[in-house]
Amino acid sequence: MSSFYEPSDLRTLLIEPSLVQSKVMIARLAELGISDVRRVETAQTALELLIPLGEKSPNLVLSALYLPDMSGIELLTLLRNDSTTQDLAFILISSETRPQVLEPVRQLGACAILPKPFSSEHLNNALMMTLDYLTVDHSLDQHEVDLEFIRVLLVDDSRAARNYMRKVLENMGIRNITEAENGHAAKALLEENTFDMLITDYNMPEMDGKELVEYVRTQSWQSHIPILMVSSETDHGRLAAVEQAGVSGICDKPFEPAMVKSLLERVLTSH
Repeated sequence: MSSFYEPSDLRTLLIEPSLVQSKVMIARLAELGISDVRRVETAQTALELLIPLGEKSPNLVLSALYLPDMSGIELLTLLRNDSTTQDLAFILISSETRPQVLEPVRQLGACAILPKPFSSEHLNNALMMTLDYLTVDHSLDQHEVDLEFIRVLLVDDSRAARNYMRKVLENMGIRNITEAENGHAAKALLEENTFDMLITDYNMPEMDGKELVEYVRTQSWQSHIPILMVSSETDHGRLAAVEQAGVSGICDKPFEPAMVKSLLERVLTSH
């Protein structure tokens, strides 16, 4: 059964030390129909409100990167490592632009990273990705394929990223999901099992996503399997090489549910 989220369904916890910045953010959220917003100044106060989650607890956290007691990245790490909050929707708001600083946020399964200051368009896009992440959408059932039998291989060296992507897939009705933490492990699974779709990270130890794609397309007996590459890679030359290797689609981290749904629709249509 589908369960669609609207902006008014979001119970938002805003973690922002600046009162001035908080007022701006709350006003922007209200413009988009989000009125249930509680603001705190520190990560510790937020954790006390979030762990454990209750029925009326926040379902979205918006956090600044630099907080008085810890960073937003440290906060997100704590949330992802607690079973009660590991699937909580999280948006980071920061003026930080250095990829090496933001990379952990992408690997931890944030719904979006908002620049500071942000425009209404930035905020709207981030919220649309969040609503996609929270929504249970079984509209793929219209293809008359039993989704629980669609076999997906999910490859990422980050456990938090795999958890995030698993939730997106499960919200679409996919249940048969096998996980691997790098390309070598995925290669072994591909040799012994049949899959309908491969979702893989780009940057991984042992055997990266490009090498895995090349193996699948040139050596695997499942060479025609649809492949979605999920990556925070910004080097256009490297991404071009991945496209040439034969991926079916490339999706940015944070993971975009709409991209996965589009690829799944193509897969189901071809069955």
